[in-house]
Amino acid sequence: MLFGHNSNVKAGDTTYHVQTEDRGTTNALIDTTVYFHGRVLYRRTNNYFDLLPLNPNTEQALKLRLDEQHRTVVEEIRTGALHLAIPHDEKVPSAAGAPAAKSTPGVLLLELINAKTWLTGKHALLQVAVRNHSNQAVEGAKVTVRVDGAAEISEHSTETGPFGHAQFEFDMPRLAGAEPALVIEAFHGNSRGHLRYQLRTRPRVPTAN
Repeated sequence: MLFGHNSNVKAGDTTYHVQTEDRGTTNALIDTTVYFHGRVLYRRTNNYFDLLPLNPNTEQALKLRLDEQHRTVVEEIRTGALHLAIPHDEKVPSAAGAPAAKSTPGVLLLELINAKTWLTGKHALLQVAVRNHSNQAVEGAKVTVRVDGAAEISEHSTETGPFGHAQFEFDMPRLAGAEPALVIEAFHGNSRGHLRYQLRTRPRVPTAN
């Protein structure tokens, strides 16, 4: 199972959201995207064809490579080494006494609180936290969890409580796809966020004839 990263990064008076994730072995890409008020300002991708096919050792190397790419982009933003051009309409101040219109969708930050312990055997217990770009808990956000690549449709949904938390409990379905993944998505007004965790199917042990 491979994990991504979501970070709020402040540079001067501006806060950016940085998301890094593995796009799966079909694409073999580590993808880092920098958002500002939901808009994509910058993207950095690097392939990892040299690590395929994945095994426990190369999976660890991939995780370290993903961590390093995320850390590098975050540090470049903080130090100003990475120049990010904010869209012109985001800089225009509103008229005196009139609120600024915000029609662009925002980014929700999702965290799987129990990322290391959510799966016990075939039983899944997920504890998800949802925050806005200001790192404040979001109440009433719709959160869905699905398993891509499952033999049968598997999707669950609920809403976050006062502390921005949602909990899911279900039995994991049988995995049949080539790139199975646990996908967590959240929606609140025009804001949305998502996490994708690649799942590794266990090889079948051959039976003796």
